[in-house]
Amino acid sequence: MKRKAMIKNLFWILPLLVLMSISLLVMYHAQFITETYANHFTKQCLWFGIGILLLVFSFLIQPQKLFRFSFLLYLVNILLLVLVLFIGKDANGSKAWFDLKYFTFQPSEFMKLSYTLFLAHFVARQKPKTWFDELKFLFIVFIIYIIPSVLVFLEPDTGAILFFTVITFAILAFSALRKRWLVLLSLIFLAIVGAFFYCYFFQKDFLIQFIGTTFFYRVDRLLNFRSGMQIENAMIAIGSAPFFRFSLTETGIYIPEAPTDFAFALTSNVLGIFGNVLILLSFLIFDFALISICKKTTKKEERLFVIAFTWMFITSQVINISMNLGLFPIIGIPLPFVSYGGSSTIVLFLFLAILLSFQRKRSRKKKR
Repeated sequence: MKRKAMIKNLFWILPLLVLMSISLLVMYHAQFITETYANHFTKQCLWFGIGILLLVFSFLIQPQKLFRFSFLLYLVNILLLVLVLFIGKDANGSKAWFDLKYFTFQPSEFMKLSYTLFLAHFVARQKPKTWFDELKFLFIVFIIYIIPSVLVFLEPDTGAILFFTVITFAILAFSALRKRWLVLLSLIFLAIVGAFFYCYFFQKDFLIQFIGTTFFYRVDRLLNFRSGMQIENAMIAIGSAPFFRFSLTETGIYIPEAPTDFAFALTSNVLGIFGNVLILLSFLIFDFALISICKKTTKKEERLFVIAFTWMFITSQVINISMNLGLFPIIGIPLPFVSYGGSSTIVLFLFLAILLSFQRKRSRKKKR
């Protein structure tokens, strides 16, 4: 049994180690691009070290207590999202970080975790029987969703809103809610998006009056993403890279925000296309391992949590790599376990540590 468990764990441990190794190579390379990235390698080592400790001590996590206190965690994160708007560090026109002298702290990243825990806990306990019960249930879910979404919109942090939406749809899709409601919500969502784009292309004056000039120009910048230097240079870096290379000091074409949003493109500067292929294969194996965990998790709230994380994890990969290939606007979504970032990396390890605690609890029950 122990040997089987070890083999199964290798399906996510090995790709995780590959992704972390690539990340450290890329962060080491980044210091030769500009002095701004001089400490990225050291700090990334620190974040990974903390993450590994979280996995090692995951046996201390008690899932039931986490879910029981998930509402409190959600409220604390709401408070942090409010505070960051007033006393947060302003970076690139966004107030999304607390400056703690030696490192920064991004509450919207931790909100993903507390939001998933609380929503999974709440939805798992609901068994709506009538259409009115379902409507009331959806209204409460909407309130839980809209509060953090509005707060991160004010920062602004478009990526976080997208994740809250993905998590919500993932949990609702596997809830006791009848699927007709999901179809209706999807149609309403598509209608709103369609109406927005119609106004954007054909009724710009009306749209500016309705949403204001600031938000309109944010949308305009997103929709015209292909003309930016970041995307162009990222595509050149990937397109001009040989299949295999190992270069830690030769910087190549400059890509702004390379260690964060464009770590995938920066990998081609360090390891060539081989590095990009290695990342894709690692994610593919990792994703299949998560899907396997989803199938084996039977307890409702735990299953909803694992499903939400899997959807969020895959969405991160697809959007970030699409950003690097010029197929998606730049909305500040990092590449999991590869991009530089303390808050995002530690939150990913926390998700994995909680998943490990589920597995340990399940294996203990089998022994009994």
